[in-house]
Amino acid sequence: MYRYDEFDHAFVHERVAQFRHQLQGRIDGTLTEEEFRPLRLMNGVYLQLHAYMLRVAIPYGTLSSVQMHKLAELSQRYDRGYGHFTTRQNIQYNWPKLRDIPDMLNELAEVEMHAIQTSGNCIRNITCDPFAGVADDEVEDPRPLAELIRQWSTLHPEFSYLPRKFKIAVTGSPQDRAAVYFHDIGLRIVRNAAGDTGCEVIVGGGQGRTPVVGKVLAQFVAKSKLLAYLESILRVYNLHGRRDNKYKARIKILVNSLGLDEFRREVELDFASPGGHHPDLDESELARIEQYFAGPAYLRLPAHNARLAAALATDPAFGHWYKQNVMTHKVPGYAAVTVTLKNPGGIPGDATAAQMVALAELAERYSFSELRITHAQNVVLPDVRGDDLHRLWQALGEHGLSEGNRGLITDIIACPGLDYCTLANARSIPIAQTIAKQFSDPQRQREIGPLTINISGCMNACGHHHVGHIGILGVEKGGQEFYQITLGGDSSLSAQLGERLGPGFSANEITPAIEKLVDYYCEHRSEAETFLQCVRRVGVAKFKDVLYANYT
Repeated sequence: MYRYDEFDHAFVHERVAQFRHQLQGRIDGTLTEEEFRPLRLMNGVYLQLHAYMLRVAIPYGTLSSVQMHKLAELSQRYDRGYGHFTTRQNIQYNWPKLRDIPDMLNELAEVEMHAIQTSGNCIRNITCDPFAGVADDEVEDPRPLAELIRQWSTLHPEFSYLPRKFKIAVTGSPQDRAAVYFHDIGLRIVRNAAGDTGCEVIVGGGQGRTPVVGKVLAQFVAKSKLLAYLESILRVYNLHGRRDNKYKARIKILVNSLGLDEFRREVELDFASPGGHHPDLDESELARIEQYFAGPAYLRLPAHNARLAAALATDPAFGHWYKQNVMTHKVPGYAAVTVTLKNPGGIPGDATAAQMVALAELAERYSFSELRITHAQNVVLPDVRGDDLHRLWQALGEHGLSEGNRGLITDIIACPGLDYCTLANARSIPIAQTIAKQFSDPQRQREIGPLTINISGCMNACGHHHVGHIGILGVEKGGQEFYQITLGGDSSLSAQLGERLGPGFSANEITPAIEKLVDYYCEHRSEAETFLQCVRRVGVAKFKDVLYANYT
């Protein structure tokens, strides 16, 4: 993975010292909270309902075991013994004391981490396929491009004060595991007719109050031209994006108002203009970055492993976990393992300090000291030998991390909601916990099959409810919390927004409502048909009729 150079080290430490001075002004009253706000946001510090929150960047979701150890240590020393992994592949600390945050940032800098551009109207943390570099279906490893974009976008002078926050995702696979159609810019590495790799560029996607599926702006941009092309997109947005209304300031609104063809014309016009662009990317520079992502020292292993086969034959519980949480690796004899932070009844995305330490140690023992964070709020160990899988699963079980539910109904994505967030209208966490407990029986989960539930506590959609097979949105009505349901969302290449079914349900009613939808699916699916396939075949209207049949 990428390592800081001398500039990075100096820059990040100088930034920490600068923020320490700014924060002292807030503590001694020299700065008001309003004056301090833009300064803290530039350093990933939010003011939530009960306390300040620090959001730490995990670029393209990649962590070393040393970094994970540090995250655990910070949660123990400065927070309440846990951290929350987010849908942006970041980690949040919900309870730090304001005066301690510079010390936290200083310790993060020691392990090559920071909180820069995790908030504010700038280019946020670049996200990526969590199986990058190990997936057997990959056209090309997208992490070098993600790192290139990270370096280019960090404190870019032209794009530090955009009309609104800006999010970029990159994938190198024909399958979309990075939700590229729901980002301001989504990049898919593809091959052209000549066999060269470049990027399909998708623009104007997003969720929030105005959910939009992104549109293909360019079918192929050569890697040497990519940064210049991205600059042209950002310039058109920076020039025309609205600054008078934050709800209409995202690039998706601009693309919609101009129309895709006119937006493309302006981008191409800027891209073709002489001067003022990022120079063509030198192949040697990309090669330099690619060296940081060279694969580890894999052993030559047989594709068939007798120890693994024996464990699968004799331990049914392990077999179920293996089927659900283990992904085929590009190197024979290895596997990529998803560790779900979704133990039914727990808080989605939360990991205790002890669990983070355990994950770091298991990565050291079994996965070349590397971990990945997913946008589904889980953790991946990308390089596990097949003959180690059973031992790994047993060790995970000792720390409450062996749930075999990746992609199943209890693998719920949820934002922090009204328990923490000042913007939320309703709680997300208790709803996720109640639903997960209701469907906690592993056998029932497997019988239901692939089904995603995403929960957001407000229209900002941090829980990505628009793209859940079942989406749940918390709303406030007359001082009470209600939950609207959407159906049929999909964040893959067959991207689709969920359709709202009707009036909301109370907190006590929402889990029985989900039961109705699941029961109807189980009764009416054809053989081997997934929930999403059934919704598309039968139609949303049928599910809606069942859901509201006795609704008053």
